[in-house]
Amino acid sequence: MTETKPRLRAAPLWTTSGPWLNTPKGEPLALADLRGRVVVALGFQMLCPGCVGHALPQLARVRRAFHPARVAVVGLHTVFEHHAANTPETLAAFAHEYRLDFPIGIDATDPRGGRTPVTMAAYAMQGTPTLLLIDAEGRLRRQNFGHVEDIALGAEIALLVAEAGGAPAGPSDVAASAAAHGRCAIP
Repeated sequence: MTETKPRLRAAPLWTTSGPWLNTPKGEPLALADLRGRVVVALGFQMLCPGCVGHALPQLARVRRAFHPARVAVVGLHTVFEHHAANTPETLAAFAHEYRLDFPIGIDATDPRGGRTPVTMAAYAMQGTPTLLLIDAEGRLRRQNFGHVEDIALGAEIALLVAEAGGAPAGPSDVAASAAAHGRCAIP
């Protein structure tokens, strides 16, 4: 595991191609659209064992654990190898089969023909999985290549939510979150 503690700087923009998965009408999702929320983004590939076995299930757990008004969860499919096998159609089938219900953008290929996608290069990602934590002001607060333990990640997200002025989840938040995830909560 390699962790980079970046200076507080604006997170680079995402450059994606094609329609997004799990957004209305496949509309792209920009960082500016998420301002005011903590963003947990994951650079992944569907043929990456660490992504499939650890990072994507963790991202799904983060989505269930935090209220979407405070924490946005986003996947960035950053393909730097096996391009022929990683088509948008294959990604859509993969997301369906693995029940990935958070927005997923496809990182744009390098217009100069390089093998590193545009967003992956903008963040200087070393590979996949790469976790990105972006605060409510749009600043990159953590970038991590490899696995992060759930408890450490949850604590860091909670601190960023609190820093942004987020209060602990109240009863209406709990009920809304439960309903969104097919559970019943005591009002």
